[in-house]
Amino acid sequence: MSIQNLSRAIADNNSSTDAFALTLNVQQWETLAGYLQPIETGVGDVLIEQGTHDRSVYFLESGAISVHRVSSKEQMKLAVLMPGSVVGEGSFFSRQPHSANVVVTGAGRVWRLTAIRFAEMSNRQPNLALEIAMGLGAVIAKRMAHRSKRVAVT
Repeated sequence: MSIQNLSRAIADNNSSTDAFALTLNVQQWETLAGYLQPIETGVGDVLIEQGTHDRSVYFLESGAISVHRVSSKEQMKLAVLMPGSVVGEGSFFSRQPHSANVVVTGAGRVWRLTAIRFAEMSNRQPNLALEIAMGLGAVIAKRMAHRSKRVAVT
């Protein structure tokens, strides 16, 4: 499965608060693809469940996803993310439970990077792993800088 569509989605995402800025050459994208798991998604699929400890990161190639937090009193929509966005970055770094649910609202494809595969990448392709880590860190920083998006770090 080709990673070219994910590459384009990331390059085309101009959102000031959710853009995952990653500038890789074709060979780097192909190398990255070897560490990612492509997943076809359907409306209603749950990518991330609030309170779980999974450290996977999801890169949205196509479709749409909704991020929402559930409390004992209400369900609050935090964000709707479009292609080129990423989710799961907060738990990826913090090793803490996910702070929100992430549900597919528009069918498409995501690419999953598990913590184990990232560790392998770090050993075999350290420069690529550093680019990914810096890109994810930048997303967290952007979301934290915008009060309305601060709670959307998943």
